[in-house]
Amino acid sequence: MSWMYLIIAGFLEVGWAFGLQESHGFTRLVPSIVTIVTLAASFMLFAKAMKTIEIGTAYAIFTGLGTAGTVLVGMLFLDEPVQIGKLFFVTLLLCGIVGLKVVAKEKQPQEQSVQQRSEVERQQEHEHEHEHEQVKEVQ
Repeated sequence: MSWMYLIIAGFLEVGWAFGLQESHGFTRLVPSIVTIVTLAASFMLFAKAMKTIEIGTAYAIFTGLGTAGTVLVGMLFLDEPVQIGKLFFVTLLLCGIVGLKVVAKEKQPQEQSVQQRSEVERQQEHEHEHEHEQVKEVQ
């Protein structure tokens, strides 16, 4: 699921980059709101993905998808020039993204936070004390 979060986050990055341009420096309300919402959603999904995908791989893929997507949107919809060099390097970038996905190892999510561990340790100490008291009562 983390990879799906990461891919969606990358596509949302394209959305907020486009929205940022359309907001004209946050002077237009609707594009500004769309930009802020897609930016927040993008980073939320990116953060979720990093729970099991190493940060270097996750960040490279996140920004790579955003970069490639933004370049392609610019050429397809914003009348930016289509150049062989751009297409070559976007293709190279996408090959690098696929390569990172192929060699990436997923990390295990942290089993428990420090706070959760302290609560478990306190509970275990309490149980241990309770058992100790029961043993004293039996004696």
